[in-house]
Amino acid sequence: MSRLRSVVFWCHLAAGVAVGAVVLVMSVTGVLLTYQRQMTAWADVRGLDGAPPSPGAPRLPVDSLLARVRAASPGAPTAVTWRAAPAAPVEVAFGRERTLFVNAYTGEVLGEGAGALRAFFRRVTELHRWLGAAGEHRTLGRAVTGGANLAFLFLVLSGFYLWWPRRWTRAAFRNVALFRRGLSGKARDFNWHSVIGLWSAAPLAVVVLSGVVISYPWASDLVYRSVGDVPPPRAERPGGGSAGGGSAGGEARRDGGGAPPPAVGDALLSRAAARMPGWRSMTLQLGRAADSAVTFALDRGTGGQPQARAQLTLDRATGREVKWEPFGAGTPGRRLRSVLRFAHTGEVLGLAGQTVAGLVSLGAVVLVWTGLALAWRRLRAWRGRAQRPGELPRPAARRPGRAA
Repeated sequence: MSRLRSVVFWCHLAAGVAVGAVVLVMSVTGVLLTYQRQMTAWADVRGLDGAPPSPGAPRLPVDSLLARVRAASPGAPTAVTWRAAPAAPVEVAFGRERTLFVNAYTGEVLGEGAGALRAFFRRVTELHRWLGAAGEHRTLGRAVTGGANLAFLFLVLSGFYLWWPRRWTRAAFRNVALFRRGLSGKARDFNWHSVIGLWSAAPLAVVVLSGVVISYPWASDLVYRSVGDVPPPRAERPGGGSAGGGSAGGEARRDGGGAPPPAVGDALLSRAAARMPGWRSMTLQLGRAADSAVTFALDRGTGGQPQARAQLTLDRATGREVKWEPFGAGTPGRRLRSVLRFAHTGEVLGLAGQTVAGLVSLGAVVLVWTGLALAWRRLRAWRGRAQRPGELPRPAARRPGRAA
């Protein structure tokens, strides 16, 4: 067991030094992205007047709303999102290029939201996923971050093994589980590394494991196979975009270049709203005019909770329900894969989950910093001994849960 512990320790140290810089970038950007959804939603509508012009005023019919949007802005809308709050503006998406915010009662275009903040988060996301690489270089950036994420999973698991005291005593537990005052240098770094590693191990393992599933097709397929499902066919995604990305409800197509959107009666909208009582957002996908069906994405959660989402398909002409796909209707593999996608950000558990994910990402920053500092001190000590050839190296003092 002592030899095994030594092997695990040196593998832990080597892996930490090899991927420390990349993990640091992913951890810092992970902290910055913690409340991306809430901050963007707040900034988008801040200062926009989406309230009705008079009490009890009805919302515009879908086709009238889209006609006013087209008159004010070129291009073809691809999706329309309503919020349950009466004063919330309607979001009209033009592919991935832009989103307009419109007063639901007057059709007035209020603006395009917080462009600067969206650009900032887009850049942070590119750093998180691809180390900021663009175009054809994203494949390499994704390979680097994926490999670092896999190594980070090993660091989390091996770190917990190294933390486990050889003998359970109160002093041994206190040394690796509680912050101690008055420490500095190596002793402080070791204490911080051990304590933060212990208390963040479980949620950090979930965040990192789900990141591995997002990064590697074989890991995603393994999720399906683990519950007896057959993995679905995999579609090519430009730039190696991760599964589950994009806006809530997805996008039916890119900017149609001016083609008029198909007509959608308000009866369909009312039926969709009645299908999920308590919905908080409802997105209508604007397909081709020749399509015989209309698709709605309904959400009664925070936007990142797949268990609170459903998709409804209605016949355009008759309003007949063609397909109803709540979360529970999916296969076990599909449900598990969806949960893992949003477990990576903590959103699957709402605001509390996001907060935990952000805190353990911040803890990972400290883990990388203290781990590299401990490795540097070990290297300096080794070089110092090497410069004194006449002096035999002294064995390092053994302490419970020693880590890099």
